[in-house]
Amino acid sequence: MAIRTIVKHPDPVLREKSIPVTKFNSNLHKLLDDMADTMYDADGVGLAAPQVGILKRVIVMDCGDGLIEMVNPEIIAHEGEMIEDYPEGCLSIPGMRGDVRRHKWVKLRAQDRNGEWFEMEADDLLSRCSQHEIDHLNGVLFIDIAERVYTVKPGEEE
Repeated sequence: MAIRTIVKHPDPVLREKSIPVTKFNSNLHKLLDDMADTMYDADGVGLAAPQVGILKRVIVMDCGDGLIEMVNPEIIAHEGEMIEDYPEGCLSIPGMRGDVRRHKWVKLRAQDRNGEWFEMEADDLLSRCSQHEIDHLNGVLFIDIAERVYTVKPGEEE
């Protein structure tokens, strides 16, 4: 189990655009494993590589149905809209929440840890989480696009 340090706002790495992964090897596997360990250790539901200081297009998520690893993810279709269903927070911006308008349903295309392409559909919380993490890969933070941002006190964090 390797826990990496989570980069905190306003570190400039969070504003950089990540580059596509082209090598699917043991280094990538270690990064994915470490990111999952780090996300679970921090009680998060998603984590993008820039949040551990790596500018690669890699995310991990677990919204309650098991770990999802996505390399070079992209949204290829979307429908609907939601804003207040799930207030957004971020491991890189502790103590803050925001109301962000997101697609209610998305279809995603990505590669797995071995480079194999796959597609998946996501709705509700998983849709929100995937959009949030993909934003990280493009240097966008939820505080940039939230319609309302507010602080939460320790103990009120979900």
